[in-house]
Amino acid sequence: MKVIWNNEIVERSEVKIDMEDRGYQFSDGIYDVVRAYNGKFFTLNEHVDRLFSSAEKIELILPFTKEELKQLLTKLIQVNNIDTGNVYMQLTRGIGIPRHHSYPDPELVPPVFTATTTLVPRDQTAMDQGMSAIIVPDMRWLRCDIKSISLLGNIMAKHEAHKKGGDEAILHRDGVVTECSSSNVWIIKDDTIYTHPDGNLVLPGITKIMLLKVARKAGIPVKEEAFTLEDLKEADEVFASSTTMEAMPITSIDGNLVGNGKRGPGVERLQQLYVNAVEDACGKIR
Repeated sequence: MKVIWNNEIVERSEVKIDMEDRGYQFSDGIYDVVRAYNGKFFTLNEHVDRLFSSAEKIELILPFTKEELKQLLTKLIQVNNIDTGNVYMQLTRGIGIPRHHSYPDPELVPPVFTATTTLVPRDQTAMDQGMSAIIVPDMRWLRCDIKSISLLGNIMAKHEAHKKGGDEAILHRDGVVTECSSSNVWIIKDDTIYTHPDGNLVLPGITKIMLLKVARKAGIPVKEEAFTLEDLKEADEVFASSTTMEAMPITSIDGNLVGNGKRGPGVERLQQLYVNAVEDACGKIR
């Protein structure tokens, strides 16, 4: 398996990550995940833009231009024969010796970049049947717009969901729903779609951006505004979105059915609109 290590494609066995890498010691770094269909990236530009935006917010300089990175990533999926799958890319602030909380001089401590590929088929059955969720207080930090590798709050919420038999955790701050532990969250009420506006409390999801785009193009009413736990309870449909799950119905919350407990027509229509956008860019989904 080939991977990217800094600005080269090498065998995974060649990669050496230092024990004093600041990503390892401080979670001082960022990441992103981009998906390919039929061996072609979907929304690569948007994912690379978000990676660079996250880097800028924490004063981290990438060791290449956006175009150079896109060329490297494209070559990586080609050499690994990735048809439908994901590329995970990560950038840390590098090896800081001696260990110190403040940022090291970037002229003396270069960042460390890695990228790996994984074959991840579309799970159409799950998209048809939906998933369950539980409600968990959002105890994370206040810069959720940065796609940080520091994900302890997210994984604790996901673990809490799994302990209770759920697939995902829906997060809220004082009764206002923000997002899920690893996805954005939406409700549909009276044929209008609602999702939390971008800002420091949620990740600016690329799939979210695409769903907003295709919904508006199709004339579906959309409101980017916060909604409450009570709104969530009264919703006609609820769904989550992410790079891998696309638009995933949430059919039960805390053991209570959403609607009739099945995928609703609004989510089903959005799923098809999203697939149409993917196929326009990458060819027919197999």
